[in-house]
Amino acid sequence: MTEVLVLYYSRGGSVARLARQIARGIGEVEGVGARLRTVPPVAAITQTAAPPVPEDGAPYVEPRDLDECAGLVLGSPTRFGNMAAPVKHWLDGLGAQWASGALVGKPAAVFTSTASMHGGQESTLLSMMVPLLHHGCVILGIPYTEPALSRTRGGGTPYGASHVAGAQDDPELSDDEAALARALGRRVAALTAKVNR
Repeated sequence: MTEVLVLYYSRGGSVARLARQIARGIGEVEGVGARLRTVPPVAAITQTAAPPVPEDGAPYVEPRDLDECAGLVLGSPTRFGNMAAPVKHWLDGLGAQWASGALVGKPAAVFTSTASMHGGQESTLLSMMVPLLHHGCVILGIPYTEPALSRTRGGGTPYGASHVAGAQDDPELSDDEAALARALGRRVAALTAKVNR
């Protein structure tokens, strides 16, 4: 089976929920499956290593996940209009994968969650696209042919799937946010299937 890596960092649960919806969408395309992985947290204290396996949720990503995937969907919460430090730290360590061309030609997309409607969703999505372009990925978004993109009152942009968690950090996705996340997963999976025929 062809696999798309759904890789994310989530602290409040919103990004993890988006990841699961994206994985559902990927699974709706025949012959394509999702591999859920997360990046480890980073901290100012560097003497203590992160545990090799998170206590719950998806396992931590390993270099072989990038080599083995046929597509990639990358997610992060928004931090002041940018990706969270753990995602940036992980991306910064991909020199060997960049040199080997591990991601060249692979379909890729991005997703995020913010606390407010104008909390930097689109700039965060764009910030995650830049390193993927350097790796030679084929970047996909969500076209306006997806009806939920025009009616959403929460997250969802042409740049990628998103969620507005609000001031209470509510991880529950709206119906439109979930539909757009699944649509993004289907879109990446469909192109991945075509590229890997």
